[in-house]
Amino acid sequence: MKINIDEPQYDQNTFYGRFLHFLHITDPRLVVKTEKELMNAKELLDKYRDGREPIGTTKEELLSAKYIYESAFHPDTGEKQNIFGRMSFQVPGGMVLTGAMLSFYRSNSAVIFWQWLNQSFNALVNYTNRNANSPLTTTQMGIAYLTATSTALGSALGLKKYLSTRASPFFQRFVPFVAVAAANCANIPLMRQTELTSGIAVFDEEGNRATHSKVAAVKGISEVGLSRIAMAAPGMILLPFLMEAIEKRKLMKNPNIIVVFQTFAVGAILCFMTPTACALFNQKCSISSKTLQKCEQESYKELQLKYGEKIPKLLYFNKGL
Repeated sequence: MKINIDEPQYDQNTFYGRFLHFLHITDPRLVVKTEKELMNAKELLDKYRDGREPIGTTKEELLSAKYIYESAFHPDTGEKQNIFGRMSFQVPGGMVLTGAMLSFYRSNSAVIFWQWLNQSFNALVNYTNRNANSPLTTTQMGIAYLTATSTALGSALGLKKYLSTRASPFFQRFVPFVAVAAANCANIPLMRQTELTSGIAVFDEEGNRATHSKVAAVKGISEVGLSRIAMAAPGMILLPFLMEAIEKRKLMKNPNIIVVFQTFAVGAILCFMTPTACALFNQKCSISSKTLQKCEQESYKELQLKYGEKIPKLLYFNKGL
């Protein structure tokens, strides 16, 4: 039986179906796939589309190639993504950075270094997983990066100073999460600002380009922002409570053991939260044509010219990750 390798194998209209889909493509083990393995997966999928796959190719081999491909190649352009910006790198990358931010939050120099490094990582992830149909200039990327980094540092240092004399050391553990959440609210929209100013392409159910929409961009970027905060929240909120309890034990008096334990605990949480957060919203996002009629008259007029009285009720676009 032929399978559609260009569509998810699980129902994307349900959270569970989306979770299973992202569980495969965010698998951190895919990060270590070699260049040869990535290209072999791409080649097999290309051959299958043309009906030229090797005799005896199994469904399992095709699905394995599909997940390898989707973990490393952009869904809009088909270009190979930077390894550090892939969603499959979220667990190892987020594990180290979040573990460090939660461990080294007492000195200003440590806060500055780890928040800067985290926002540099986030900027790369946001750029890599954007809707690639909207180009971004080097100047725009630089402004977005500096603004997000400044927001994170300002939030972290400001809260740290404010809470240093007003809150217990326990509550100061939550400063990194507030800084990360605030920076995400700035980083993602700024790194994808072209989508907001120019709109993104939206398509009908058959995949034909219908028009451009700024409202669709706002919806997609908002959902991505909420997903990223949800991804970070459990580790950065629950771990302070856990560490407060276990640091009283004799074994945990060693600061090196605390750092290692906390880092791997973050990794364990991210293994579950990365696909969970990605699954909160459908990557193939939809918007009603009635919304365009109310909010974007020019885009709606383009729909009228193209479809006449048969304007699609729903239009679709890649919201990014």
